[in-house]
Amino acid sequence: MSSPLTEKASWRALVAHAQEVRGAHLADLFAGDAQRFVRLHRAFDSILFDFSKQRVVEATLPLLFDLAAEQGLAERMAALFAGAAVNPSEGRAAMHWALRLPSERTCLVAGEDINLQIQAELQRMDGIVQKVRSGQWRGVTGEVITDVVNIGVGGSDLGPLMVTEALADWRPSTASPLHVHFASTMDGSQVSQLLGGLNPHATLFIISSKSFSTIDTLSNAATARGWLERELGALPGLLDCHFIGVSAAAERMSEWGIAPANQLALWDWVGGRFSLWSAIGLPIALSIGMPAFRELLAGAHAMDEHFRQAPWADNLPVLLGLIGVWNTNMLGINAHAVLPYDGRLKELPNYLEQLEMESNGKSVNLAGESIDYATCPIVWGTIGPNAQHAFYQLLHQGTEPVTCDFIVPARRYREAQHGGATAELLAQHELALANCLAQSRLLALGDGAVKDAASLPRNRRYRGNQPSSTLLLDELTPHSLGALIALYEHKVFVQSVIWEINPFDQWGVEMGKRIAVDALACLRGELAELPGADASSAGLLARILGESA
Repeated sequence: MSSPLTEKASWRALVAHAQEVRGAHLADLFAGDAQRFVRLHRAFDSILFDFSKQRVVEATLPLLFDLAAEQGLAERMAALFAGAAVNPSEGRAAMHWALRLPSERTCLVAGEDINLQIQAELQRMDGIVQKVRSGQWRGVTGEVITDVVNIGVGGSDLGPLMVTEALADWRPSTASPLHVHFASTMDGSQVSQLLGGLNPHATLFIISSKSFSTIDTLSNAATARGWLERELGALPGLLDCHFIGVSAAAERMSEWGIAPANQLALWDWVGGRFSLWSAIGLPIALSIGMPAFRELLAGAHAMDEHFRQAPWADNLPVLLGLIGVWNTNMLGINAHAVLPYDGRLKELPNYLEQLEMESNGKSVNLAGESIDYATCPIVWGTIGPNAQHAFYQLLHQGTEPVTCDFIVPARRYREAQHGGATAELLAQHELALANCLAQSRLLALGDGAVKDAASLPRNRRYRGNQPSSTLLLDELTPHSLGALIALYEHKVFVQSVIWEINPFDQWGVEMGKRIAVDALACLRGELAELPGADASSAGLLARILGESA
């Protein structure tokens, strides 16, 4: 039986190394090495990864690679891409990477070429997208569809929403306007407000749920169905004209009333937070068109191949993941901010919060044992210009160490292609770039980045030494965004291997949903009291029901 992680030789070597370099300040590291950026950045495709502002020295990466080797990273990567059951608690493979394979590739799992199934589903998506975007898909009263509402939650909402927002510049023109909306909140306020501004004759709903049993999603779907029936009447063909389902549960879709021709399939080896590449991405394809959606897949596949083949010293996901382990476990930094400097990426932090914390927010290892080391840090963020006026004060002068990822496209060519690159827009982009560079510099160097800092009072001084990485995209395109998302997916996997946890289950999400069933029964008068309720929950429930607390 192998020794616990913290007792392994490679881990202990890193702990000793961290003690040696802990006192080193980034300002001194840069001052002592004019080639630091040259040595500590890597590039692949359209992404440059600068980690020179991380608190690493020449000896750090080899020690991290030793840890990865001792933890069997190469073997675990091979298992992932071989379709092995890398999700042991559910006995499943995790094959989201297969969703972006080129059409000509064969992907044999247990003797079956699953890429044939994937390509067939993409063709069905293509047919739906063409029909909707060309105006051929009509509502039950014959009107052209002008609005599409995606009803989903978690991975069925965050990924499609993020990509649709990020690639708004890539929306091709249509014969009539087509608007894509998202509804996810379970309290009904979001969907009700949305429906108030839509034309029921021209609205198409996508119900996205892997299990087709998620109560949040089905409740919103029932609201949408009721709205259509009230506005249009219970017309024959109403559901056929106004609802599409995306799920791994065909029978449940059929029971709800979705016609087989309007059903798109998922597979149990696709995790929700890794599913935007599948038919869950239908809202993306409807927004940007199927050719651009395939470019998104192609960008992700390029990163898959890079992850599989590149030496670790040049491998962006491996480096991003291992540096995160260094910060979390060796430097004791348990907070991580994601800071895109482009308004189109405003939903990226929310997406990465789920990807990282739902995947690696675990305290039990693969052997079912409690662990005594930190795993996923707290991840949060927002677009950088807004963050500067919100929480950068804490980053610069607070008491907590925080790591940051700055994400920014170097250019905005897309507007120029459409004749929309005004002088004002270009000036704003330059301002965002300047702020991105300045903020990461100040976080790293502190007073070393400020002229005459020594003359400033203490409350205007900057300690610096806050580590950060910068991910510089040539420009924001479907291809580069696909590569960026896949980069973070594989980062999560790398860290899970080091921490000996399963990144593909989420049992912590499930129990709250189950307990809510009893609370719901109490609210509806189906139960007299909440079984096993604590005093707080019982008191709150009584107040909600208008009883004395």
